[in-house]
Amino acid sequence: MAVRAVIHIDLDAFFASVEIKKRPELRGKPVIVGADGDPTKRGVVSAASYEARKSGVHSGMPLKKAYKLCPSAQFLPVDFESYENESEEFLEILRDYSPLVESFGLDEAFIEVISTGEDALPNAIKIAGEIRSRIKEELRLPVSIGISRNKLLAKMACDLSKPNGFLVLEEKDVEKTFRELPVRTLWGIGPKTEKRLNDLGIKTVGELAKVPVQHLERNFGLIIGRTLHEHARGIDESPVVPFYEPESLGREVTFEEDTNDIYIIKETIYALTEDVTARLKNFDKKAKTVTIKIRFSDFRTITRSETLDQETDSLNDIWVACLRLIEATDFPKSVRLVGIKLSHLSGRED
Repeated sequence: MAVRAVIHIDLDAFFASVEIKKRPELRGKPVIVGADGDPTKRGVVSAASYEARKSGVHSGMPLKKAYKLCPSAQFLPVDFESYENESEEFLEILRDYSPLVESFGLDEAFIEVISTGEDALPNAIKIAGEIRSRIKEELRLPVSIGISRNKLLAKMACDLSKPNGFLVLEEKDVEKTFRELPVRTLWGIGPKTEKRLNDLGIKTVGELAKVPVQHLERNFGLIIGRTLHEHARGIDESPVVPFYEPESLGREVTFEEDTNDIYIIKETIYALTEDVTARLKNFDKKAKTVTIKIRFSDFRTITRSETLDQETDSLNDIWVACLRLIEATDFPKSVRLVGIKLSHLSGRED
């Protein structure tokens, strides 16, 4: 039986964080991004750093009002090209770990992890930790992550962990975690639904969970009423729906301590090769190019590639290629990170 876990990843204050990455001197200062960056003109806030949010600034607020609330902030114009480039790098990292990646806008996404016959949650926690490390190291952006059994709970866990957090929400903790939360914090409830619930005397998610489903269906309709009833209890069967066909598959891992033990390095790359080859088969693809990645303790990073005579999805063929690449590589320093990537993919029918 397949057992699922879902990871939700959100790049905190994304637009503002990208601008701060471009201008490190702004780190720790209030930053507001919107329109052409001139708060005396018409326009709204697209993003605000957490330092600016402390003054009450939030997305969608008129820039003129944001300036009154936080006149010391640095106001910057929207730079969509930069955000799109960062977003694509972000999604490429996620796609290294699962074919089931569903993006929401530029800065957040769900990843589904499925295990057959065993609990998927521990593996999801491990993968999420690797992704978090890569985002911070490679993109230098703050990120919050929530992990649970379904999309709703993963999203809620992520929101509760902000900013820069990492939260695992297990089903046994749902009632305790949700009990006192305002209904507005439940994913999918907007201001109009919140007002209608409040008018019915329902202020918290815990109170919503106790309302008979028939009462909610009478007031909100069959679909919305039942969804409210289920979500308040942490129930969500919606799938993670990918919109992407990969051009390459890969995975990498950072060692807890740098190592110069070649046997540990080989064993780790073999485990990554097993995982990536299994995902290659799940995609019904074959690969022609095998690449290994090595990052040394001084952060110098090298890649070594081999193009095979023909496409393959054979673990043995791919591992033999990896082994040749490893044995042809010099290791002058201890190793911090290893990875593998399969590229030049083609369908089996090709």
